[in-house]
Amino acid sequence: MEHESMYYRMMGNTGIQVSVISYGFWATYGIKDRLSGDEGVRTAKELMSIVRNAGVNCFDHAEAYGNPNGEAERIFGIALKELQDENPHLWRRSDLVITTKVFWGGPGVNESGLSMKHCREGLDASLARLQLDYVDLLFCHRPDPHTPTSTVVRAMTQMIRSGRATAWGTSEWSAQQITEAFWIAKSEGLEPPQFEQPQYNMLHRDRFENEYFPMFNHPYNIGTTIWSPLRSGFLTGKYLDGIPDDSRATQDGYGWLLEDLEERRERGEFEVVRKLVDFAAKIKCTPAQLALAWCLKNRDVSTILMGATTPAQIQDNLGCIEVAKALTDDDMSKIEDILTNKPDSWMGPGGAGTRQLHTL
Repeated sequence: MEHESMYYRMMGNTGIQVSVISYGFWATYGIKDRLSGDEGVRTAKELMSIVRNAGVNCFDHAEAYGNPNGEAERIFGIALKELQDENPHLWRRSDLVITTKVFWGGPGVNESGLSMKHCREGLDASLARLQLDYVDLLFCHRPDPHTPTSTVVRAMTQMIRSGRATAWGTSEWSAQQITEAFWIAKSEGLEPPQFEQPQYNMLHRDRFENEYFPMFNHPYNIGTTIWSPLRSGFLTGKYLDGIPDDSRATQDGYGWLLEDLEERRERGEFEVVRKLVDFAAKIKCTPAQLALAWCLKNRDVSTILMGATTPAQIQDNLGCIEVAKALTDDDMSKIEDILTNKPDSWMGPGGAGTRQLHTL
């Protein structure tokens, strides 16, 4: 299903088109009784319907989401089946792109990592929770220092050739690790990684724009599903005047976010966000829309993972597409003047590798 206000980009060399906005289940469902059980299913159906009707076709998961029992995947599986019964055409499997990731499974010594054993068992468990025969995109959630890359490539190849996934990629792997896996696959007739899921936002950009620069070109042409485009809500400006009661920073297990906020205050990033909030007001959009639109202007971003938990948040976030279309080169230059963190080209400051990335 295409939608007149949604855009789609190719996911690397897979031949699969993904909506530029995807819906992710991280830090949303099944976490310490938050949006779990029947409530989680009801909320998932409501929010999934909103994004699907807006043209979103990609839904992102991992075995670790909603742990210890993969509750987020279980909730999605139930919600999807019910939605397919209610509207078979809108939710037909052939028009959806569903992902999952393996690495953090259970507490046992062999229930995590990227061994052939865990890749097989972890994916099978995810498919059971998702109530699916296969996923479209399978990610290695992190690099595994204890498993040889050749073993990982063979494991992922087996997952694809067994029909349980159509393509595989990585999340937060270095460019060196991705290229190693790519050339092992090419030299041994195996399946190469075709996409990466990195953090990317206005305040975290060096790896994406600099280290990964060669990866977006031939022969790799990797696609990307970026996470934390709002920097855990920091770029919305909601932390400028304190910690809201309903923010993730107040939830159990998110003490690291409080520490992160204090470090950002010391680095002067609160002032940067204040300026971004003011700029968003001048061009008549919300700070969240501005941050998401800025990511969309980079054509190396295949899709942005959105983790909104209310209809209002989703509608606001979806508005970033129109904002991105309206942002001019002059607007992007003004944003760079606020950020002052543009990475040097991978070929050196002002070198031949300098790129113009702000075109939707």
